[in-house]
Amino acid sequence: MKVSTVPKYLTEDEYLALEDAAEEKHEFINGEMIAMSGGTLPHAAIAANLTGELVRLLKSRPCIVLSSDARVNVDPTGLYTYPDVSIVCGRPQYAAKSRITLTNPLVLVEVLSDSTEAYDRGAKFAHYRHLPSLQAYILVAQNPRRIEVFQRMPEGGWLMTEAERGEIRVPCLEVALDVEEVYRNVDILLAAEGEVGEEGG
Repeated sequence: MKVSTVPKYLTEDEYLALEDAAEEKHEFINGEMIAMSGGTLPHAAIAANLTGELVRLLKSRPCIVLSSDARVNVDPTGLYTYPDVSIVCGRPQYAAKSRITLTNPLVLVEVLSDSTEAYDRGAKFAHYRHLPSLQAYILVAQNPRRIEVFQRMPEGGWLMTEAERGEIRVPCLEVALDVEEVYRNVDILLAAEGEVGEEGG
């Protein structure tokens, strides 16, 4: 969610210096340093559930599952951002100007919200497609539940599959995500949010 910007054009070096000293996370694109707001409790639960499920499924593979604290750089477009989940298989590669910024994720995941869905589906995915290493982009809705997997095809296009229940495969990882596990306890949090809204009304 875009909530504030530094009121001047920044170079990549300026952004990295400011970001390394900042207490909050910022995305960087087209010279703008954009603060990233915290998510809802359902958002946090989905991201945690998904991370745990992926760690379990990939424990015998040379893959590393990273939380939203991991910064990713799309060098061809200049984007620096913090996906909700990143997966790298094999040797991690880092940005030339930042040894703590990943440049070769195999899979990226974003948990959708009302304020970010259009960006995550549109401009952000357009940036991500410039990553030669990226083989799958996963979008996870909060309510109603829906998981979409965009898989890069050999000819360069992207094939989308979706599931609201059961399992959904991530071919490049050779695993299937259990939808119920991804959404474990999320209904409880959504119900609590509704109760708070009723009290406030």
